[in-house]
Amino acid sequence: MKQTTLKLTCALFLMIIGAAAQAENYPYRSDYLWLTVPDHADWLYKVGEKAKVEVSFYLYGMPQDVEVSYEIGPDMMPATSSGKVRLKNGRATIDMGTMKKPGFLDLRLSVEGKYLHHVKVGFSPEQLKPYTKDPQDFDAFWRANLEDARKTPLHVDCKKVDDYCTDETDMYLVKIKYDKRHSIYAYLSKPKECSMVNGQCSTKKYPVVLCPPGAGIKTIKEPMRNIYYAKNGFIRLEMEIHGLNPEMTEEQFKEITTAFDYENGYLTNGLDDKDNYYMKHVYVACVRAIDYLCSLPDWDGKNVFVQGGSQGGALSLITAGLDPRVTACVANHPALSDMAGYLDNRAGGYPHFNRLKGMLTPEKVETMAYFDVVNFARRITCPVYLTWGYNDNVCPPTTSYIVWNLITAPKESLITPVNEHWTTTETNYSQMLWLKGKVKE
Repeated sequence: MKQTTLKLTCALFLMIIGAAAQAENYPYRSDYLWLTVPDHADWLYKVGEKAKVEVSFYLYGMPQDVEVSYEIGPDMMPATSSGKVRLKNGRATIDMGTMKKPGFLDLRLSVEGKYLHHVKVGFSPEQLKPYTKDPQDFDAFWRANLEDARKTPLHVDCKKVDDYCTDETDMYLVKIKYDKRHSIYAYLSKPKECSMVNGQCSTKKYPVVLCPPGAGIKTIKEPMRNIYYAKNGFIRLEMEIHGLNPEMTEEQFKEITTAFDYENGYLTNGLDDKDNYYMKHVYVACVRAIDYLCSLPDWDGKNVFVQGGSQGGALSLITAGLDPRVTACVANHPALSDMAGYLDNRAGGYPHFNRLKGMLTPEKVETMAYFDVVNFARRITCPVYLTWGYNDNVCPPTTSYIVWNLITAPKESLITPVNEHWTTTETNYSQMLWLKGKVKE
């Protein structure tokens, strides 16, 4: 097991006056700058050990002697203490205290109630354990659902998309009907050598990569964004999960998506019953997408990879846990992880069901266990590369650590404490290189 921690001592999160926080929580250009430096370079402490953070606030690069209001509370939970401090020469040190059990504390800062920032530090997170239980019939449940889906042969419609083809790569829009009722759309990118000629594919063979999507009711908007996979010798399938054709018009898209009631409402659809939960057919779709990739004549017959972030990171880990054909998995800040963790009075995973009335009933919690990443992580046997940040308020570090702690397969991590719910282009490219290093000849 290899664990790599980026010892980033500068936490940057800037909010422009009057601007709403964006979903990706990415740092903005601004005249103002926060600098927060925990007194442990890796932002990690032992339970019972006190954490101190030096705080600075700048305007145009010059330190400001302003009053900073702060709150301190467990990851994703209400504040347990608060206070104010005046910066001297632009600096002050805040004692965050400690925790009596493993987890993360969040220091939430503001100036004049407008300029916001936060920084999370961990306390013995390697000891975090899931609240979610492992159902006795978990394996039988998923085996039966996959067997039922495979009673319906895959039906695939595939067309070449000339607008997305280059001198090095080809792109196809694929529709896959994978059970009696459901279909998905996906873009399939390939190296140019395996383009179709007279209905025949070249004899060169390649590894395949499945890329499930992040959360949302959406189609695939930027199929060329990760074309570097095809340029580096991968066949890559970027899929959506709702059966929404990416070539539909904006008007058609709006008409169809109104049926989902509200943003990401599909994640609550049918949660009272594991047999009727919306995500059941989504998990099956991921495995059936692997069925499709492994049917391609230009697959090398050895290498099957999954890769994604947030909900896509969750679906990548889930697919690796369900399908023994997967030979390596890359996941960023996985969602759907220990979702019922709030019942243990600590952070749970996205979609944060504690925020919705009546979503943490015994019946729903029982269903969640069959769909929670933690129970798939227990079953992964292939190498895993996991990335997460501490300042993430979408998929909190508490739940990412729980997933990491459960994986017994060979694993590597890239921990980027400063990161909110984002990864850099450099990180994403390095993950492709990691997969390239896992290719079996």
